[in-house]
Parts: sequence; C-alpha cells; structure tokens
Amino acid sequence: MMRHTQDEVIERAIQEYELLDNLVAGLSNEDWEKPLRRPETKDPWTVKDALAHITHWKAGVARKARGERPPAEERGLNESEGNHLVYVRWRDRSPGEVLTWHRQVQKDVLAALRDAPDEWFSDKERGPDWPYDLDGHSAYHRVKDIERALKGRG
Repeated sequence: MMRHTQDEVIERAIQEYELLDNLVAGLSNEDWEKPLRRPETKDPWTVKDALAHITHWKAGVARKARGERPPAEERGLNESEGNHLVYVRWRDRSPGEVLTWHRQVQKDVLAALRDAPDEWFSDKERGPDWPYDLDGHSAYHRVKDIERALKGRG
C-alpha cells in the first residue's frame, strides 16, 4: 500500500494511453473486427469492443476525480452487467467513433486529474496500481486481448 501523487498518476495515465493509442491508431477495418478469445459466457468482443471497454472504465475515473456519481443507468450494476452495457452501447458504432471517444476521454481524464485536489491522490493508502482503470486495466486488455488478436497480421 502506498500514497500516490498527482504527477505520478498522470504520468502513468499518459504512458499507457500512448502505448494503446500507438497500437490502435493505424488499424484497418479488418483489424478492428478481429475477435478476441473470450469465454462463451461473455459477450463476443472484437478489438473495437476492447477499446470501448477500456475507454468506458477510464471515463469513470475522470468522473470519480471530479466527485461525480455514475450515470443513473450504471448505478448498482455488477462488473459483468456494466461490461455488457458498454458492449451494447458501442458494438454497432464505427471504429472511428470508438477511436475518437478513446482520444476525447484521455483529454477528459487528464483535465480531471489536473483539477483534482491533492487529497484525492494522497488521502489514503492504496495499492500501487491505483487508479487501476487508467493504466493497469488498460495494459491488461491491450496485451491480453488487443495485441493477441492482432498478432500475425499484415
């Protein structure tokens, strides 16, 4: 457990964003639709769906940093229900829309982190990967899902 600083959290968020954005920036339509290895009990994600999933949870960190509550339709959902809601919202959107959203959320996250009071970062002891949805969660899906699905392309 540790206390975090604004600069350190922002730095991690930028580093992971750049890795992810560099990975998805030049994808073809075929790449975006590559299926991910998922259990049959889960929604059948593509590369595009994984980016929408990552982006949704990052947007939640921006809301938390601003002291906002989740939207009404997301309150009380468990993780699986929340993930399904994101899938349903974004599965029929174009890769360009998801990519634009991913980039906009990064700007929103950085603004929220820069505006957050120091206490938001350091008021309690947290795990080293807090806030997980900014970098650890993104890195997990970037490597486990997106990079794996794109392996061997081109």
